This record gives sequence, structure tokens and C-alpha cells, in this order.
Amino acid sequence: MIKASVETTPIGPLALLTRDGVLVAAGFTADPEEMFARLSPSLRSEGLERVADLGDISHKVARYFGGELEAIDDIPVEQPGSSTRKALHKALREVSAGTTVSYGELAERAGLPRTAARAAGSACAQNLIAPFVPCHRVLPTTGGFGGYYYGTHVKEWLLQHEGVR
Repeated sequence: MIKASVETTPIGPLALLTRDGVLVAAGFTADPEEMFARLSPSLRSEGLERVADLGDISHKVARYFGGELEAIDDIPVEQPGSSTRKALHKALREVSAGTTVSYGELAERAGLPRTAARAAGSACAQNLIAPFVPCHRVLPTTGGFGGYYYGTHVKEWLLQHEGVR
């Protein structure tokens, strides 16, 4: 069974979905069904149960939004993808709060050539676990904030919260 809760954050509601204590989806929406619909058919077949909170995960989310930026770093996550995508998501989790990387730098950190920047962009676009797999910390080399699934205003807010100027 997939368990879901919606946490209140300063930037809006954050839906969290777990399976056996592992985060399988998270996103800035008040509707966990929106995140549930993005899961694989095998996970969706397990069903969805809404709960008031997710214990330790909910507590760590509150700590992160309260200013303890590394509080969510050790929450276990799992999402589907090729070995390349998984390497990129792993490298993303290693980008510390308060820092940013370019898509090319992310590719290099994942053990890919810098020219794999497009693959890095695709991994960010398909990320199901924001902000725990922190694609908001990836910025284009051309300047600006680039895109973000939940809107540029959310990406900007997260970066400012983490101390990026």
C-alpha cells in the first residue's frame, strides 16, 4: 500500500507518498492523487491510503522548512529509471543545500561526459521526488533559473530558503 500525506510548507502544500517507509513520490501539490498518477502501474496497483502524517519523514520535512536544510538528506528514496537516470538522481542527492550545479556539471558528477547535459535535464524533468532529489539546485549555464515542474517561483523560493543568492 502506498501511504500519502500532505505537509504544509511556507511555499505551499507538499504531497508525500511512501512505500514501506521509502519515499516514492513527492511534489508541491495538495492532491496526492496527482503524484500517485505519475507512479508506475505496479506501484499504483498497490492502492493509495491517505494518512495524517508519515512519522519521521513528516518530522524531517518540517525541520527542513524550519531551516535545518540537511534534515531531508537521509530520507530513503526510490524511483524508476535507467541506470543513467539513477546515476543522475544519485548525483543530484549529493548536491548540498546552498549550492547549485549546471546540467553539464551534474552529468560529470554522475560519471557521464559533460556533453550528457541533455540527459541530466531529462532526469530533472522526470524527477518524481522533489525536493528530496533536488533538481531545483540545477541551473542553466545561460543564466536564469530554467524550468521547474512546480513553477519557477517554487524553484526560486527553495534556492533562497537554502541560501543561494
